[in-house]
Amino acid sequence: MSRALIIVDVQPTFCEGGELGVDGGNAVAERIADYVRAHRDDYAFIATTQDWHIVPGRHFSEQPDFVDTWPPHGVAGTVNAQLHPAIAALNVDHHFKKGQYSASYSGFEGIEDNSDRQQSRAEVRIATEEGHTLVNALRKAGIDDVDMVGIAESHCVKETALDAVKFGFHVRVFTDLTVPVSEELGELARKQMADAGVVLEPSR
Repeated sequence: MSRALIIVDVQPTFCEGGELGVDGGNAVAERIADYVRAHRDDYAFIATTQDWHIVPGRHFSEQPDFVDTWPPHGVAGTVNAQLHPAIAALNVDHHFKKGQYSASYSGFEGIEDNSDRQQSRAEVRIATEEGHTLVNALRKAGIDDVDMVGIAESHCVKETALDAVKFGFHVRVFTDLTVPVSEELGELARKQMADAGVVLEPSR
């Protein structure tokens, strides 16, 4: 078995009531949790990614354009930056935190960090240089195929999926286990993923 499941950014900050809440986020979190409980044995490796912003520079803005700049969200150490309770209850072993000191959309830009503390800029740099990254973890686990779910389909799910393809993995995104910021951006993201070779299909 050489298949992995990546749960992208399922955090309260991206669900209803969060700083960048997406309609349907809480429902998607519950559906993902149900899926993992039913299919856990199908995967050799399961990981989560999280926005975990400490000082992300110009990624945060008081006058965001919602393209390159955003209101504060996923602030490291806050309740809304934690995993959604439905996902936290799954007790997944591997957690990759991203965007500590810069903008970051792809889970492949994160480092493995199973703690809730705020790492220094130097610690993040050293962890990256030492290869505590998602791609290295997947390769070490002998993964060839990656299934992807999470929030938001139009942003971090898309970017993580596109990077997974670039790294040589066969990638599926389960369309019923993700949700976009808007349907228009979702359609664009699905086209970009499909054009890159990502398989888009429901989980059932």
